[in-house]
Amino acid sequence: MVDDPDFPKIVRRRSNVHGWGVFAAQSITKNKRIIDYAGELIDHKESLKRETRYLKNGCIWCFTVNRRWVRDANVGGNLARFINHSCTPNCYSHIVGTTIWIRASRNISPGEELTYNYYTDGEKLIPCRCRPGCKTRL
Repeated sequence: MVDDPDFPKIVRRRSNVHGWGVFAAQSITKNKRIIDYAGELIDHKESLKRETRYLKNGCIWCFTVNRRWVRDANVGGNLARFINHSCTPNCYSHIVGTTIWIRASRNISPGEELTYNYYTDGEKLIPCRCRPGCKTRL
């Protein structure tokens, strides 16, 4: 469990969406900063090499910060790397400089899984599991 007085309590546990997920351990109000998406700051060339390896395992760990930088949460990442994708998410990403904040897009109840839209632009190899019958590919 993440226990920081400036941020809401969240926990990692098994997800019905995919593998591990992150869940609210308390109520979270709309627009509240929940956690930063931590990880090694790398350039896009290095990111492409790593993403190719990660995709073979069905994982997306690299998050584009801007035209120069990408965060690799598989190296130095935190709990945010386990927040799953959804086409109808309850969170969104907000980039400030090179920090990626995950924020609540609506009020979130305790026990709810946190999700955000990954907006991937890659190979579209991974089927979305956000809801039965979803046709999106990541």
